[in-house]
Amino acid sequence: MYKVGFIGVGNMAEALIRGLTGSKVLGKKDITASDISKSRENHISKKYGVKISKSNNALAKESEVVVLSVKPNNIKSVVMKIASDLTAAKILISIAAGVTTEVISKALGKRGKIVRVMPNTPALVLEGASAIYFGRGITAKDKKQVEKIFGAIGKTFTVEKEELMNGITALSGSGPAFVSLFIEALSDGGVKTGLTRATALELAVQTVLGTAKLISEENIHPVALKDMVSSPAGTTIEGLTELEVNGFRGNVISAIEAAEHRSRELSEEAE
Repeated sequence: MYKVGFIGVGNMAEALIRGLTGSKVLGKKDITASDISKSRENHISKKYGVKISKSNNALAKESEVVVLSVKPNNIKSVVMKIASDLTAAKILISIAAGVTTEVISKALGKRGKIVRVMPNTPALVLEGASAIYFGRGITAKDKKQVEKIFGAIGKTFTVEKEELMNGITALSGSGPAFVSLFIEALSDGGVKTGLTRATALELAVQTVLGTAKLISEENIHPVALKDMVSSPAGTTIEGLTELEVNGFRGNVISAIEAAEHRSRELSEEAE
């Protein structure tokens, strides 16, 4: 087993700790945590039985893998403070949106093994999508370790070019908000036709959940499923026509493009 330390234990870090301990990928004794909030430290320690480190420096010294789960604007200062405690063999993982491995490398003094990961909020129920970009010096063994850590909260995807992380941030990082808006709109439509709010929301959630599962498990292309449900002169094609007339598809694409553009801006600001 290897030792993993979490600097910052917000919702995403907690999801990782829950996934790692629950799946037995790591034992409680293999995980150390540190946070500026004592209440968060107490919560994590009590709920998961992991060790709380006396400082970020102590955590960095005793961990083989360090996961940075802090706000993007705090990344550089945190890394610079622990740089002397990170040997070349240790893996530093950042899950901060918009912060490139180059920014982290500079803060480290141009050394060390750096990995950038973009998980998303479904990780909170262990159904996340984590895009992983491996920086310089990462070995095959390192890759397996990182994939195992993030595999505990869902599926992992390797990204070959770091610049693609902006698009991934827009699609899978911001995507849950877009899907939530769609679910709310489905629910509103149900209410407008006479359903109760509770029934409409339950139906909308289950419809989206079931559709995603069907596409994933049966390997059905979304177009094929759409055509399967659309009978000639039926209700579905009538509704689809209304969506197309109002630019549904184009608006979704534009939303992804806008989010990707903002991600690029944040990356530039972080430099």
